Amino acid sequence: MNMKKTLIFAVAAVSAAAAVAATPRNSARMSRGAAAKAPPAQAEEEGAVGKVTLTQLPKTGRSATLAAPSVPGGTIIGPCFTKPRKWIVLETKYDTTAKWTDQLTFTWHVLLETKSATEKDKNDREKLPPYSYFSQTVTYVNIPRGAHASSVCLQPSYLERYGEPKAVGVVVTDANGKMVAGDSVSEMGKEFEHKQWWNESSIMEKKDRGEPMIERRQGLLERSKTIWALVNPNDYEMVAQ
Repeated sequence: MNMKKTLIFAVAAVSAAAAVAATPRNSARMSRGAAAKAPPAQAEEEGAVGKVTLTQLPKTGRSATLAAPSVPGGTIIGPCFTKPRKWIVLETKYDTTAKWTDQLTFTWHVLLETKSATEKDKNDREKLPPYSYFSQTVTYVNIPRGAHASSVCLQPSYLERYGEPKAVGVVVTDANGKMVAGDSVSEMGKEFEHKQWWNESSIMEKKDRGEPMIERRQGLLERSKTIWALVNPNDYEMVAQ
């Protein structure tokens, strides 16, 4: 009888020990112990695989226009314009998770709508297509982990002559040319929203009565080449030369 009780107590003790070992706390300790034993090379490789996330997309329409910041200084001839002229300023915020990212390339696609041009003259006979398309590529290097910004701009004359941005897309690629992030915003319907509309021939080559709807133009500038380089410069990483 005493031997039977002894066996029962022994089995119970073993079961209790097994239950304790299986508790979440002990499981977590085991996981941490296993992770701690992982080879340093493996841990370094996993840490180098970063994620890039667009956390704030560009604005469109009038929300994407700003008057240039005023910089005090002397001038020989004095100002030519008595009122501020607005620029088109396109900005996006992004996060990186890798400790260091060698480089990221942002390719911007911008569509301006002619009828929203801010300077109109009823007597002007200039015939422009309904839309103007601009593109620019910007490569940033030595990007630390955290929040950053990318931006391109169009000078006031583009807003005045060709109109406001109605569709804006951004594609982000890594040093190997692999797309790691991207999106598009638009005021022009579902065929432009969250799609790479600039790759669609049905959009880019569309005609109205034999005339092209979109004309490709030059002039989109990387931010550091404009007056906006003086605004929040710490948000922008070094641009590759």
